[in-house]
Amino acid sequence: MEFGAIKQQIREALRERNIPSLAIAVTKDGETIWEDGFGWANRETRLASDPHIAYSLASISKPITATALMTLVERGLIDLDAPINEYLGDAKITAHVGVATADQGGMAPEEAANQATVRRVANHTSGLPLHYHFFHDDEPWRRPPMDLSIVRYGHLVRIPGERHVYANFGYGLLDYVIERISGKPFSTFLKQEVFDPLGMTRSSLGIGMNLAPYTAERYDVTGKPISFYDFDHPGASAIFCSAHDLIRFGLLHLKMLRLDQHSILTEPSIDATQTATTGTDPNDGYGIGWRIIRDNKGYRTVSHDGGMGGVRTRLMLVPEARLAIAVLCNASNSLPIEIAESILAR
Repeated sequence: MEFGAIKQQIREALRERNIPSLAIAVTKDGETIWEDGFGWANRETRLASDPHIAYSLASISKPITATALMTLVERGLIDLDAPINEYLGDAKITAHVGVATADQGGMAPEEAANQATVRRVANHTSGLPLHYHFFHDDEPWRRPPMDLSIVRYGHLVRIPGERHVYANFGYGLLDYVIERISGKPFSTFLKQEVFDPLGMTRSSLGIGMNLAPYTAERYDVTGKPISFYDFDHPGASAIFCSAHDLIRFGLLHLKMLRLDQHSILTEPSIDATQTATTGTDPNDGYGIGWRIIRDNKGYRTVSHDGGMGGVRTRLMLVPEARLAIAVLCNASNSLPIEIAESILAR
């Protein structure tokens, strides 16, 4: 399959929009049909982009965190339909706004908090509000202990299950639960239980020491490097990964692992992550870490995007067509979405 027209589309966009770089990987029927890099992953050091350069994924971190979560679900250590508070420490999420008292015939706050299950946190229907919090290296503030963040931000503002509202902090809770139940730092658990078995050698939470020379810088809209930043929700946003590795992750969810990969989830667990539970249609909505669309150019797609300062990314899976597309960019620009759609159309 030829991608000449799309390559030209990328080169023109990088030049016209002053975008530093783009990295791409595409597989069809389990085989790589295109991997490429365009532009400079780091303009200052003249690091050229290629499919093995690690990019900040932003919210594509969520399906990876969800996959790590499901490995513990399979072991019987976490129940998706249990209150997430059962897996937290002294600090618990609490319910406030929009919850009636029991004597008014409604749901008491304590009951509402118990309805915020692990599954509802994972599909963004727990009642948590929109949240993001960045801690830049060139600023004096640092990420506080998670228990303190839960006290500050772990507040339900609507009845669990009532409405889908994208909540980064929920995935901060999930990575904290993974740490507490596994007894390992989240970064270690990801490496041992997700990245290593899948052969994802250019992937880590944050920039691991081995990744530092092979990591794309994040750039602002003026083309200047953005100071490194951390989060109080690393499971939502903090993973770095190459396009090559991200496709290897996608192959797990297409149930098409290569011979040098080891399965970390059963097929029923993979199906569970790709089943929408935010509405009445299991093929249209949000599942466990994935956005499912029933009809995207005639196909059912399973995908996630990422976007924040200096980052725009997309991972799209088309199970029926046995297709996976990963497009990563180190600038806040819609180009990865446009290119993924161009590849899908091709």
